[in-house]
Amino acid sequence: MRSLHPCPYLATAARIFACRFRRPDHVTGAPMRAMTQDRRGVMTRGNLPTAPAGGPDTAPAPPADAMVSVRRGSVTPAVVILVLTQLMFVVDTSIVNVALPDIGRDLDFSSAGLSWVVTAYALTFGGLILLSGKVGSMIGPRRALVLGVTVFVIASIAGGLAGSAGLLVAARALQGVGAAVAAPSVMVLLMGITAPGPQRSRAMAMFVLAVGAGAAVGLLAGGVLTQTLGWQWVMFVNAPIGVLVLLGTLRNLPELERRRTSLDIGGATASILAMVALVFAFTSAADHGWASPLVLAAFAVALAALAALVACERRHPHPVMPLAFFSSMRSAGPLLSMLVVPAGQVGFLFFTTLLTQKVLGFTPIQTGLALVPFTVGLIATNQLTPRLLPRLGERAIGITGLSGLVLGITWMALVAADAGPGTSIVTVLLPSILLGAGAGATFAPVTAVIMHQAPSEHIGAAASLNQGLQQLGGGMGLAVLTSVLAATGGLDHGLGTTLLATAAFPLAGLILFGVWARRIPAADNAHA
Repeated sequence: MRSLHPCPYLATAARIFACRFRRPDHVTGAPMRAMTQDRRGVMTRGNLPTAPAGGPDTAPAPPADAMVSVRRGSVTPAVVILVLTQLMFVVDTSIVNVALPDIGRDLDFSSAGLSWVVTAYALTFGGLILLSGKVGSMIGPRRALVLGVTVFVIASIAGGLAGSAGLLVAARALQGVGAAVAAPSVMVLLMGITAPGPQRSRAMAMFVLAVGAGAAVGLLAGGVLTQTLGWQWVMFVNAPIGVLVLLGTLRNLPELERRRTSLDIGGATASILAMVALVFAFTSAADHGWASPLVLAAFAVALAALAALVACERRHPHPVMPLAFFSSMRSAGPLLSMLVVPAGQVGFLFFTTLLTQKVLGFTPIQTGLALVPFTVGLIATNQLTPRLLPRLGERAIGITGLSGLVLGITWMALVAADAGPGTSIVTVLLPSILLGAGAGATFAPVTAVIMHQAPSEHIGAAASLNQGLQQLGGGMGLAVLTSVLAATGGLDHGLGTTLLATAAFPLAGLILFGVWARRIPAADNAHA
Protein backbone atom coordinates (compact mmCIF):
# COMPACT_ATOMS: atom_id res chain seq x y z
CA MET A 1 0.00 0.00 0.00
CA ARG A 2 2.10 2.74 -1.28
CA SER A 3 0.13 5.36 -3.05
CA LEU A 4 -2.93 7.44 -2.46
CA HIS A 5 -4.28 10.75 -3.57
CA PRO A 6 -7.01 12.88 -2.05
CA CYS A 7 -8.97 13.56 -5.16
CA PRO A 8 -9.25 10.49 -4.62
CA TYR A 9 -8.28 8.81 -7.86
CA LEU A 10 -5.09 10.40 -9.16
CA ALA A 11 -2.72 7.95 -7.50
CA THR A 12 -5.04 4.97 -7.11
CA ALA A 13 -2.97 2.71 -9.35
CA ALA A 14 0.55 4.10 -9.27
CA ARG A 15 2.00 0.87 -7.87
CA ILE A 16 -0.26 -1.70 -9.46
CA PHE A 17 2.52 -3.31 -11.45
CA ALA A 18 4.60 -3.82 -8.33
CA CYS A 19 1.70 -5.49 -6.51
CA ARG A 20 0.90 -9.12 -6.08
CA PHE A 21 -2.59 -9.79 -7.35
CA ARG A 22 -5.16 -11.11 -4.91
CA ARG A 23 -8.86 -10.86 -4.20
CA PRO A 24 -10.48 -7.99 -2.20
CA ASP A 25 -12.46 -8.64 0.95
CA HIS A 26 -15.88 -7.84 -0.42
CA VAL A 27 -16.08 -9.95 -3.57
CA THR A 28 -16.50 -13.66 -4.03
CA GLY A 29 -15.93 -15.62 -7.22
CA ALA A 30 -13.56 -13.05 -8.76
CA PRO A 31 -9.86 -13.39 -9.38
CA MET A 32 -8.13 -10.72 -7.37
CA ARG A 33 -4.41 -11.10 -7.46
CA ALA A 34 -3.83 -7.43 -7.98
CA MET A 35 -3.71 -6.77 -4.28
CA THR A 36 -0.82 -5.83 -2.04
CA GLN A 37 -0.61 -7.64 1.27
CA ASP A 38 1.08 -6.40 4.42
CA ARG A 39 2.27 -8.18 7.54
CA ARG A 40 -1.31 -8.87 8.75
CA GLY A 41 -2.66 -9.85 5.35
CA VAL A 42 -3.99 -6.37 4.55
CA MET A 43 -4.90 -6.29 0.90
CA THR A 44 -5.22 -3.21 -1.22
CA ARG A 45 -7.25 -2.47 -4.31
CA GLY A 46 -4.68 -0.52 -6.30
CA ASN A 47 -3.44 1.63 -3.46
CA LEU A 48 -6.56 1.49 -1.33
CA PRO A 49 -6.36 -1.12 1.41
CA THR A 50 -9.47 -3.18 2.02
CA ALA A 51 -9.42 -5.81 4.76
CA PRO A 52 -7.21 -8.54 6.19
CA ALA A 53 -7.34 -11.88 4.48
CA GLY A 54 -9.36 -14.22 6.57
CA GLY A 55 -10.24 -11.44 9.01
CA PRO A 56 -13.68 -10.58 10.36
CA ASP A 57 -14.55 -8.35 7.42
CA THR A 58 -13.71 -10.84 4.71
CA ALA A 59 -15.40 -13.64 2.86
CA PRO A 60 -13.56 -16.92 2.17
CA ALA A 61 -11.11 -16.43 -0.68
CA PRO A 62 -11.53 -18.45 -3.85
CA PRO A 63 -8.61 -19.91 -5.73
CA ALA A 64 -6.21 -17.15 -6.77
CA ASP A 65 -6.71 -17.79 -10.48
CA ALA A 66 -10.53 -17.96 -10.33
CA MET A 67 -12.16 -15.83 -12.98
CA VAL A 68 -15.72 -15.06 -13.95
CA SER A 69 -16.78 -16.10 -17.42
CA VAL A 70 -16.75 -13.31 -20.02
CA ARG A 71 -18.21 -13.64 -23.51
CA ARG A 72 -15.51 -14.29 -26.12
CA GLY A 73 -14.21 -11.05 -27.56
CA SER A 74 -15.75 -8.98 -24.77
CA VAL A 75 -12.78 -8.66 -22.41
CA THR A 76 -11.10 -5.79 -24.27
CA PRO A 77 -14.32 -3.76 -24.71
CA ALA A 78 -15.17 -4.41 -21.04
CA VAL A 79 -11.76 -3.17 -19.90
CA VAL A 80 -12.09 -0.08 -22.11
CA ILE A 81 -15.50 0.67 -20.58
CA LEU A 82 -14.15 0.37 -17.03
CA VAL A 83 -11.13 2.55 -17.81
CA LEU A 84 -13.45 5.13 -19.39
CA THR A 85 -15.57 5.09 -16.23
CA GLN A 86 -12.53 5.72 -14.08
CA LEU A 87 -11.40 8.51 -16.41
CA MET A 88 -14.82 10.17 -16.14
CA PHE A 89 -14.63 10.20 -12.34
CA VAL A 90 -11.03 11.41 -12.29
CA VAL A 91 -11.73 14.22 -14.74
CA ASP A 92 -14.73 15.34 -12.70
CA THR A 93 -12.54 16.00 -9.67
CA SER A 94 -10.70 18.79 -11.49
CA ILE A 95 -12.82 19.96 -14.42
CA VAL A 96 -15.13 22.10 -12.27
CA ASN A 97 -12.31 24.06 -10.62
CA VAL A 98 -11.40 26.08 -13.68
CA ALA A 99 -15.07 27.00 -14.25
CA LEU A 100 -15.67 28.32 -10.72
CA PRO A 101 -15.29 32.06 -11.47
CA ASP A 102 -17.78 31.84 -14.36
CA ILE A 103 -20.18 29.77 -12.26
CA GLY A 104 -19.99 32.27 -9.42
CA ARG A 105 -20.69 35.18 -11.75
CA ASP A 106 -23.58 33.59 -13.64
CA LEU A 107 -25.40 32.12 -10.62
CA ASP A 108 -24.65 34.96 -8.16
CA PHE A 109 -22.66 32.88 -5.70
CA SER A 110 -20.96 34.72 -2.88
CA SER A 111 -17.24 33.97 -2.45
CA ALA A 112 -18.09 31.72 0.50
CA GLY A 113 -21.10 30.13 -1.19
CA LEU A 114 -19.04 29.21 -4.26
CA SER A 115 -17.13 26.69 -2.17
CA TRP A 116 -20.31 24.58 -1.99
CA VAL A 117 -19.81 23.63 -5.64
CA VAL A 118 -16.75 21.70 -4.47
CA THR A 119 -17.76 20.68 -0.96
CA ALA A 120 -21.22 19.33 -1.84
CA TYR A 121 -19.61 16.68 -4.05
CA ALA A 122 -16.88 15.92 -1.52
CA LEU A 123 -19.24 15.51 1.42
CA THR A 124 -21.62 13.06 -0.21
CA PHE A 125 -18.81 11.12 -1.85
CA GLY A 126 -16.72 10.99 1.32
CA GLY A 127 -19.64 10.11 3.56
CA LEU A 128 -21.13 7.41 1.37
CA ILE A 129 -17.85 5.75 0.37
CA LEU A 130 -17.84 4.35 3.92
CA LEU A 131 -20.84 2.24 2.91
CA SER A 132 -20.71 1.90 -0.86
CA GLY A 133 -18.20 -0.96 -1.01
CA LYS A 134 -20.49 -3.10 1.14
CA VAL A 135 -23.50 -2.03 -0.91
CA GLY A 136 -21.68 -3.19 -4.02
CA SER A 137 -21.04 -6.60 -2.48
CA MET A 138 -24.73 -6.92 -1.56
CA ILE A 139 -26.28 -5.95 -4.91
CA GLY A 140 -23.34 -6.97 -7.12
CA PRO A 141 -20.60 -4.67 -8.46
CA ARG A 142 -22.09 -4.54 -11.97
CA ARG A 143 -25.45 -3.38 -10.63
CA ALA A 144 -23.71 -0.90 -8.36
CA LEU A 145 -21.75 0.48 -11.32
CA VAL A 146 -24.90 0.86 -13.45
CA LEU A 147 -26.82 2.48 -10.59
CA GLY A 148 -24.02 4.86 -9.67
CA VAL A 149 -23.26 5.96 -13.24
CA THR A 150 -26.98 6.48 -13.95
CA VAL A 151 -27.30 8.76 -10.93
CA PHE A 152 -24.07 10.54 -11.92
CA VAL A 153 -25.32 11.21 -15.47
CA ILE A 154 -28.71 12.49 -14.30
CA ALA A 155 -27.01 14.75 -11.77
CA SER A 156 -24.59 16.07 -14.41
CA ILE A 157 -27.43 17.01 -16.76
CA ALA A 158 -29.29 18.65 -13.89
CA GLY A 159 -26.16 20.61 -12.98
CA GLY A 160 -25.73 21.91 -16.52
CA LEU A 161 -29.36 23.01 -16.60
CA ALA A 162 -29.24 24.59 -13.13
CA GLY A 163 -30.47 28.15 -13.14
CA SER A 164 -29.70 28.90 -9.53
CA ALA A 165 -26.94 28.34 -7.03
CA GLY A 166 -29.05 25.98 -4.93
CA LEU A 167 -29.90 23.72 -7.85
CA LEU A 168 -26.27 23.44 -8.90
CA VAL A 169 -25.15 22.58 -5.36
CA ALA A 170 -27.89 19.93 -5.13
CA ALA A 171 -26.77 18.47 -8.48
CA ARG A 172 -23.16 18.34 -7.31
CA ALA A 173 -24.22 16.54 -4.14
CA LEU A 174 -26.12 14.01 -6.25
CA GLN A 175 -23.03 13.56 -8.43
CA GLY A 176 -21.13 12.63 -5.28
CA VAL A 177 -23.76 10.02 -4.44
CA GLY A 178 -23.47 8.44 -7.88
CA ALA A 179 -19.67 8.45 -7.84
CA ALA A 180 -19.56 6.91 -4.35
CA VAL A 181 -21.87 4.06 -5.39
CA ALA A 182 -20.03 3.31 -8.65
CA ALA A 183 -16.35 3.97 -7.92
CA PRO A 184 -15.52 0.92 -5.75
CA SER A 185 -16.90 -1.43 -8.42
CA VAL A 186 -14.52 -0.32 -11.16
CA MET A 187 -11.43 -2.07 -9.81
CA VAL A 188 -13.47 -5.03 -8.54
CA LEU A 189 -14.85 -5.69 -12.02
CA LEU A 190 -11.53 -4.99 -13.72
CA MET A 191 -9.87 -7.68 -11.61
CA GLY A 192 -12.83 -10.00 -12.02
CA ILE A 193 -12.80 -10.14 -15.82
CA THR A 194 -9.06 -10.35 -16.51
CA ALA A 195 -6.76 -13.34 -16.14
CA PRO A 196 -3.51 -13.01 -14.16
CA GLY A 197 -0.53 -12.33 -16.37
CA PRO A 198 -0.23 -10.29 -19.59
CA GLN A 199 -3.97 -9.70 -19.96
CA ARG A 200 -4.29 -8.16 -16.51
CA SER A 201 -1.07 -6.21 -16.92
CA ARG A 202 -2.38 -4.62 -20.11
CA ALA A 203 -5.63 -3.75 -18.34
CA MET A 204 -3.72 -2.18 -15.47
CA ALA A 205 -1.59 -0.18 -17.90
CA MET A 206 -4.74 1.37 -19.33
CA PHE A 207 -6.10 2.00 -15.84
CA VAL A 208 -2.88 3.70 -14.71
CA LEU A 209 -2.89 5.89 -17.83
CA ALA A 210 -6.47 7.02 -17.13
CA VAL A 211 -5.77 7.73 -13.48
CA GLY A 212 -2.52 9.56 -14.16
CA ALA A 213 -3.76 11.69 -17.03
CA GLY A 214 -7.30 12.35 -15.76
CA ALA A 215 -6.60 15.33 -13.55
CA ALA A 216 -4.59 17.11 -16.24
CA VAL A 217 -7.28 16.32 -18.82
CA GLY A 218 -9.89 17.74 -16.44
CA LEU A 219 -8.02 21.01 -15.92
CA LEU A 220 -7.46 21.52 -19.65
CA ALA A 221 -10.94 20.38 -20.65
CA GLY A 222 -12.47 22.63 -18.02
CA GLY A 223 -10.64 25.62 -19.43
CA VAL A 224 -11.51 24.87 -23.05
CA LEU A 225 -15.18 24.08 -22.39
CA THR A 226 -15.70 27.07 -20.13
CA GLN A 227 -14.07 29.49 -22.55
CA THR A 228 -15.74 28.16 -25.72
CA LEU A 229 -19.12 26.64 -24.79
CA GLY A 230 -19.76 27.93 -21.28
CA TRP A 231 -19.35 26.50 -17.80
CA GLN A 232 -22.50 24.38 -18.20
CA TRP A 233 -20.53 22.01 -20.42
CA VAL A 234 -18.19 20.96 -17.62
CA MET A 235 -21.34 19.24 -16.35
CA PHE A 236 -22.97 18.25 -19.66
CA VAL A 237 -19.80 16.54 -20.90
CA ASN A 238 -20.43 13.68 -18.45
CA ALA A 239 -23.73 12.76 -20.12
CA PRO A 240 -22.51 11.24 -23.43
CA ILE A 241 -19.58 9.58 -21.68
CA GLY A 242 -21.87 8.15 -19.00
CA VAL A 243 -24.39 6.84 -21.53
CA LEU A 244 -21.56 5.13 -23.43
CA VAL A 245 -20.37 3.58 -20.16
CA LEU A 246 -23.87 2.31 -19.35
CA LEU A 247 -24.39 0.75 -22.79
CA GLY A 248 -20.96 -0.86 -22.70
CA THR A 249 -21.48 -2.16 -19.17
CA LEU A 250 -24.82 -3.77 -19.98
CA ARG A 251 -23.42 -5.37 -23.12
CA ASN A 252 -19.95 -6.50 -22.05
CA LEU A 253 -19.63 -6.81 -18.27
CA PRO A 254 -20.76 -9.86 -16.28
CA GLU A 255 -22.10 -9.74 -12.75
CA LEU A 256 -20.00 -11.08 -9.89
CA GLU A 257 -21.31 -13.07 -6.98
CA ARG A 258 -23.17 -11.17 -4.27
CA ARG A 259 -22.99 -11.71 -0.54
CA ARG A 260 -24.86 -10.44 2.47
CA THR A 261 -23.25 -8.02 4.89
CA SER A 262 -24.38 -5.66 7.62
CA LEU A 263 -24.57 -1.92 6.97
CA ASP A 264 -23.93 0.77 9.55
CA ILE A 265 -26.51 3.14 8.09
CA GLY A 266 -26.94 5.04 11.34
CA GLY A 267 -23.23 5.74 11.64
CA ALA A 268 -22.89 6.81 8.02
CA THR A 269 -25.94 9.08 8.27
CA ALA A 270 -24.73 10.68 11.48
CA SER A 271 -21.24 11.29 10.05
CA ILE A 272 -22.61 12.92 6.90
CA LEU A 273 -25.02 15.08 8.91
CA ALA A 274 -22.24 16.20 11.24
CA MET A 275 -19.92 17.14 8.37
CA VAL A 276 -22.64 18.94 6.39
CA ALA A 277 -23.69 20.90 9.46
CA LEU A 278 -20.12 21.91 10.22
CA VAL A 279 -19.44 22.96 6.63
CA PHE A 280 -22.72 24.90 6.58
CA ALA A 281 -21.79 26.62 9.84
CA PHE A 282 -18.35 27.74 8.66
CA THR A 283 -19.62 28.80 5.23
CA SER A 284 -22.59 30.70 6.67
CA ALA A 285 -20.34 32.44 9.20
CA ALA A 286 -18.51 34.07 6.29
CA ASP A 287 -21.77 35.67 5.11
CA HIS A 288 -23.78 36.13 8.32
CA GLY A 289 -21.23 36.35 11.14
CA TRP A 290 -20.33 33.92 13.90
CA ALA A 291 -23.13 35.10 16.23
CA SER A 292 -25.87 34.48 13.66
CA PRO A 293 -28.65 32.20 14.98
CA LEU A 294 -28.31 30.18 11.75
CA VAL A 295 -24.62 29.56 12.39
CA LEU A 296 -25.13 28.68 16.04
CA ALA A 297 -27.96 26.30 15.14
CA ALA A 298 -25.74 24.57 12.57
CA PHE A 299 -23.00 24.05 15.16
CA ALA A 300 -25.61 22.64 17.56
CA VAL A 301 -26.80 20.19 14.90
CA ALA A 302 -23.21 19.15 14.23
CA LEU A 303 -22.57 18.45 17.92
CA ALA A 304 -25.78 16.44 18.21
CA ALA A 305 -24.88 14.42 15.10
CA LEU A 306 -21.39 13.72 16.46
CA ALA A 307 -22.92 12.49 19.72
CA ALA A 308 -25.27 10.26 17.73
CA LEU A 309 -22.29 8.97 15.72
CA VAL A 310 -20.45 7.94 18.87
CA ALA A 311 -23.57 6.19 20.19
CA CYS A 312 -24.09 4.32 16.90
CA GLU A 313 -20.46 3.22 16.60
CA ARG A 314 -20.41 1.83 20.14
CA ARG A 315 -23.30 -0.50 19.36
CA HIS A 316 -22.79 -1.58 15.74
CA PRO A 317 -20.80 -4.80 15.13
CA HIS A 318 -19.19 -3.36 11.97
CA PRO A 319 -19.05 0.43 12.46
CA VAL A 320 -18.03 2.73 9.59
CA MET A 321 -15.86 4.70 12.02
CA PRO A 322 -14.63 2.37 14.80
CA LEU A 323 -13.90 4.32 17.97
CA ALA A 324 -10.84 2.12 18.54
CA PHE A 325 -9.04 4.26 15.95
CA PHE A 326 -9.15 7.19 18.32
CA SER A 327 -8.28 5.41 21.56
CA SER A 328 -4.63 6.41 21.21
CA MET A 329 -2.72 9.01 19.22
CA ARG A 330 -0.57 6.27 17.74
CA SER A 331 -3.47 5.21 15.53
CA ALA A 332 -5.37 8.52 15.53
CA GLY A 333 -2.42 10.76 14.61
CA PRO A 334 -1.83 9.50 11.06
CA LEU A 335 -5.61 9.33 10.43
CA LEU A 336 -6.07 12.93 11.54
CA SER A 337 -3.16 13.85 9.30
CA MET A 338 -5.08 12.34 6.36
CA LEU A 339 -8.07 14.49 7.36
CA VAL A 340 -6.23 17.83 7.37
CA VAL A 341 -3.73 17.39 4.53
CA PRO A 342 -6.33 17.22 1.71
CA ALA A 343 -7.81 20.45 3.04
CA GLY A 344 -4.59 22.17 2.07
CA GLN A 345 -4.55 20.72 -1.42
CA VAL A 346 -8.23 21.42 -2.14
CA GLY A 347 -7.82 24.94 -0.76
CA PHE A 348 -4.76 25.49 -2.96
CA LEU A 349 -6.60 24.50 -6.15
CA PHE A 350 -9.72 26.47 -5.23
CA PHE A 351 -8.03 29.74 -4.31
CA THR A 352 -5.36 29.53 -7.01
CA THR A 353 -8.17 29.29 -9.57
CA LEU A 354 -9.71 32.48 -8.17
CA LEU A 355 -6.29 34.14 -8.03
CA THR A 356 -5.40 33.41 -11.64
CA GLN A 357 -8.72 34.48 -13.16
CA LYS A 358 -10.01 37.22 -10.83
CA VAL A 359 -6.70 38.86 -9.91
CA LEU A 360 -4.19 37.96 -12.63
CA GLY A 361 -6.73 38.13 -15.45
CA PHE A 362 -5.99 34.68 -16.89
CA THR A 363 -8.46 33.06 -19.24
CA PRO A 364 -9.91 29.67 -18.18
CA ILE A 365 -7.57 27.92 -20.62
CA GLN A 366 -4.54 29.73 -19.19
CA THR A 367 -5.66 28.75 -15.69
CA GLY A 368 -5.89 25.11 -16.71
CA LEU A 369 -2.41 25.24 -18.20
CA ALA A 370 -1.04 26.95 -15.09
CA LEU A 371 -2.30 24.14 -12.85
CA VAL A 372 -1.24 21.22 -15.04
CA PRO A 373 2.32 21.25 -13.55
CA PHE A 374 0.74 20.36 -10.22
CA THR A 375 -0.42 17.07 -11.75
CA VAL A 376 2.92 16.51 -13.48
CA GLY A 377 4.82 16.95 -10.21
CA LEU A 378 2.41 14.64 -8.40
CA ILE A 379 2.67 11.85 -10.98
CA ALA A 380 6.48 12.08 -11.10
CA THR A 381 7.04 11.71 -7.35
CA ASN A 382 4.18 9.25 -7.01
CA GLN A 383 6.01 6.93 -9.41
CA LEU A 384 9.34 7.46 -7.63
CA THR A 385 8.09 7.03 -4.06
CA PRO A 386 7.59 3.22 -4.15
CA ARG A 387 11.24 2.77 -5.09
CA LEU A 388 12.42 4.96 -2.22
CA LEU A 389 10.17 3.60 0.53
CA PRO A 390 12.15 0.40 1.23
CA ARG A 391 15.37 2.40 1.48
CA LEU A 392 14.27 5.50 3.40
CA GLY A 393 11.10 4.43 5.17
CA GLU A 394 7.57 5.82 5.31
CA ARG A 395 8.21 8.37 8.04
CA ALA A 396 11.13 10.11 6.30
CA ILE A 397 9.43 10.29 2.91
CA GLY A 398 6.11 11.37 4.43
CA ILE A 399 7.77 14.20 6.35
CA THR A 400 9.57 15.30 3.17
CA GLY A 401 6.35 15.28 1.15
CA LEU A 402 4.38 17.17 3.80
CA SER A 403 7.15 19.76 3.99
CA GLY A 404 6.85 20.20 0.22
CA LEU A 405 3.11 20.80 0.58
CA VAL A 406 3.65 23.45 3.24
CA LEU A 407 6.38 25.21 1.23
CA GLY A 408 4.43 25.06 -2.05
CA ILE A 409 1.28 26.62 -0.57
CA THR A 410 3.32 29.23 1.33
CA TRP A 411 5.10 30.13 -1.89
CA MET A 412 1.78 30.61 -3.64
CA ALA A 413 0.62 32.80 -0.75
CA LEU A 414 3.61 35.08 -1.32
CA VAL A 415 2.75 35.21 -5.04
CA ALA A 416 -0.85 36.14 -4.21
CA ALA A 417 0.24 38.89 -1.82
CA ASP A 418 2.03 40.79 -4.63
CA ALA A 419 -0.06 39.61 -7.59
CA GLY A 420 -1.55 41.87 -10.22
CA PRO A 421 -2.63 41.83 -13.87
CA GLY A 422 1.01 41.93 -15.03
CA THR A 423 2.15 38.92 -13.00
CA SER A 424 3.81 36.24 -15.13
CA ILE A 425 2.31 32.77 -15.43
CA VAL A 426 5.72 31.37 -14.41
CA THR A 427 5.16 32.60 -10.85
CA VAL A 428 2.16 30.27 -10.63
CA LEU A 429 3.82 27.30 -12.36
CA LEU A 430 6.72 26.92 -9.92
CA PRO A 431 4.79 26.59 -6.64
CA SER A 432 2.32 24.32 -8.43
CA ILE A 433 5.14 21.93 -9.33
CA LEU A 434 6.47 21.96 -5.76
CA LEU A 435 3.04 21.32 -4.29
CA GLY A 436 2.37 18.46 -6.70
CA ALA A 437 5.73 16.88 -5.93
CA GLY A 438 4.98 17.14 -2.22
CA ALA A 439 1.55 15.56 -2.65
CA GLY A 440 2.99 12.67 -4.63
CA ALA A 441 5.47 11.92 -1.83
CA THR A 442 2.91 12.31 0.96
CA PHE A 443 -0.09 10.08 0.50
CA ALA A 444 1.70 6.77 -0.09
CA PRO A 445 3.64 6.71 3.20
CA VAL A 446 0.81 8.25 5.23
CA THR A 447 -1.57 5.57 3.97
CA ALA A 448 0.95 2.79 4.70
CA VAL A 449 1.42 4.01 8.26
CA ILE A 450 -2.34 4.37 8.81
CA MET A 451 -2.89 0.76 7.85
CA HIS A 452 0.13 -0.49 9.80
CA GLN A 453 -0.85 1.30 13.02
CA ALA A 454 -4.61 0.69 12.80
CA PRO A 455 -6.15 -1.78 15.27
CA SER A 456 -5.87 -5.28 13.81
CA GLU A 457 -9.59 -6.04 14.05
CA HIS A 458 -10.56 -2.98 12.00
CA ILE A 459 -8.25 -3.03 8.98
CA GLY A 460 -11.13 -3.15 6.49
CA ALA A 461 -12.83 -0.16 8.10
CA ALA A 462 -9.50 1.69 8.16
CA ALA A 463 -9.28 1.44 4.36
CA SER A 464 -12.74 2.95 3.82
CA LEU A 465 -12.21 5.57 6.52
CA ASN A 466 -8.88 6.54 4.98
CA GLN A 467 -10.54 7.29 1.64
CA GLY A 468 -13.59 8.95 3.19
CA LEU A 469 -11.49 11.25 5.37
CA GLN A 470 -9.73 12.63 2.32
CA GLN A 471 -13.00 13.83 0.80
CA LEU A 472 -14.48 15.02 4.09
CA GLY A 473 -11.26 16.80 5.05
CA GLY A 474 -11.17 18.65 1.74
CA GLY A 475 -14.75 19.82 2.14
CA MET A 476 -14.33 20.80 5.77
CA GLY A 477 -11.08 22.65 5.14
CA LEU A 478 -12.49 24.63 2.25
CA ALA A 479 -15.42 25.74 4.41
CA VAL A 480 -13.04 27.03 7.08
CA LEU A 481 -10.86 28.79 4.52
CA THR A 482 -13.78 30.61 2.89
CA SER A 483 -14.52 32.08 6.33
CA VAL A 484 -10.88 33.20 6.54
CA LEU A 485 -11.14 34.82 3.10
CA ALA A 486 -14.26 36.76 4.11
CA ALA A 487 -12.64 37.91 7.36
CA THR A 488 -9.41 39.11 5.73
CA GLY A 489 -10.74 41.31 2.95
CA GLY A 490 -12.15 38.97 0.31
CA LEU A 491 -10.65 38.46 -3.13
CA ASP A 492 -9.22 41.96 -3.31
CA HIS A 493 -7.06 41.81 -0.20
CA GLY A 494 -7.40 38.44 1.52
CA LEU A 495 -6.10 35.81 -0.90
CA GLY A 496 -2.50 35.93 0.36
CA THR A 497 -3.57 35.56 3.99
CA THR A 498 -6.05 32.82 3.10
CA LEU A 499 -3.39 30.82 1.28
CA LEU A 500 -1.12 31.18 4.32
CA ALA A 501 -3.98 29.79 6.41
CA THR A 502 -4.27 26.99 3.84
CA ALA A 503 -0.65 26.06 4.52
CA ALA A 504 -1.56 25.56 8.17
CA PHE A 505 -3.48 22.38 7.29
CA PRO A 506 -0.54 20.40 5.86
CA LEU A 507 1.61 21.90 8.63
CA ALA A 508 -0.77 20.36 11.17
CA GLY A 509 -0.56 17.11 9.22
CA LEU A 510 3.24 17.31 9.30
CA ILE A 511 3.18 17.63 13.09
CA LEU A 512 0.66 14.80 13.55
CA PHE A 513 2.52 12.47 11.22
CA GLY A 514 6.00 13.46 12.35
CA VAL A 515 5.25 12.90 16.04
CA TRP A 516 3.10 9.75 15.95
CA ALA A 517 4.08 7.89 12.79
CA ARG A 518 6.52 5.03 13.16
CA ARG A 519 8.65 3.48 10.45
CA ILE A 520 7.29 0.12 9.30
CA PRO A 521 9.94 -2.54 10.04
CA ALA A 522 11.75 -3.96 7.03
CA ALA A 523 10.31 -7.40 7.72
CA ASP A 524 6.81 -5.99 7.36
CA ASN A 525 7.68 -4.10 4.19
CA ALA A 526 8.87 -7.31 2.68
CA HIS A 527 5.26 -8.51 2.71
CA ALA A 528 3.89 -5.33 1.11
